[in-house]
Formats: sequence, C-alpha cells, structure tokens
Amino acid sequence: MYERRGKRAFDVAAAAVLLLLALPLLAAAALGVLLVLGRPVLFRQRRTGRGGVPFTLVKLRSLAEGPGPDAARLGRFGRWLRASAVDELPQLVNVLRGEMSLVGPRPLLPEYEARFTPAQAARLRVRPGLCGLAQAAGRNAVPWQRRLALDARYAGAAPTLRGDLAILLRCARVLLRGQGASAPGHATMPAFRPGA
Repeated sequence: MYERRGKRAFDVAAAAVLLLLALPLLAAAALGVLLVLGRPVLFRQRRTGRGGVPFTLVKLRSLAEGPGPDAARLGRFGRWLRASAVDELPQLVNVLRGEMSLVGPRPLLPEYEARFTPAQAARLRVRPGLCGLAQAAGRNAVPWQRRLALDARYAGAAPTLRGDLAILLRCARVLLRGQGASAPGHATMPAFRPGA
C-alpha cells in the first residue's frame, strides 16, 4: 500500500511542509548567491529520472562563472551551500512535481545510464530522491561502486514508511556532522566511469 500510494502522498505532504518551513532560509541563501556569485541564482541540469526519463533538476548555484575546474570555482560560500545541502532545497519543487521523491537514489547525469551494468541500472526502477541509502552512508565520500549497489538495493526492495523515515534520519545525522560533502581530492564527486 505504501509503495503504490502512500509514498507519493508522503512525498507531497512532507515536501510542501518542508518547503514552507525552509522558505526564509531559501530566500536568504538565494540572496547570498545573488550577492556573492551573481546571476543566475538557480542551477538547472538534465538528470535521469524513473525509467530513464530525463527531467530538469533545480539547485541553488554554488560555483562561480568562468572557465576552470569545479574546485577552482568553488569558493567559501559555495562550499557552505554544498556542505549544508541548502543548495538542494529547490529540489523540493522537483518532489512536488513528481519527478523526484524524498527518498531514493540521487538523480545522475543522462550519459551515465549507458555506463551502468544491468544490476546498477536497477536504480532507475524508482523515482530519484533527495536522499537515499548512499547519502545515509556518507554522501559523496561513498565510492561509486558501493553507491550504485546501495541505490540498486533500495530500488529492489519494497519501500516502507518506517524504512524511508529511518533513511531520512540517517541522512540528517550525516548532514549535521558535516560528513561527505565531497569525495577525497574532489570538489564534489568524480565523474562515474565503469569499474570506478
């Protein structure tokens, strides 16, 4: 019952409440982006959703404009946005639109789909999420193979409200401890390569 109807109802209700509560923080962060990084305030990027259907993910921009690697364009303010996950708050709109869930595998770039093994591609059976098992295990510090295995594990099991709440709490704990904002030696996460 939760998988068929309850999960979506929980997503809509919780995302609406969270977005309302987060509006002051989101407005302040957006103003910070405008003052520190300039326009555009929002970063939009195509990502792969359930069943391989692409959608446009929305985040607060955290990188300065211009050439160069991410690490060179990620200043103190951008690092704070990413470490706190405040930059992810606009994705609550993606949840309300039905493109994402609160809990599920993080949405990845469309070009990664062709690189998945059949086992890894199982992650596409469910809506991507704001947080998932991989984020609960350490966010971007989790290596790709383990990350994708955790994603497939979640997608292969029937979700429950209790399980999703437990994942959300674990993600909150990781976030509050400031863990895993970036992979070792990277501004965020290295690109996914088969066998990585």
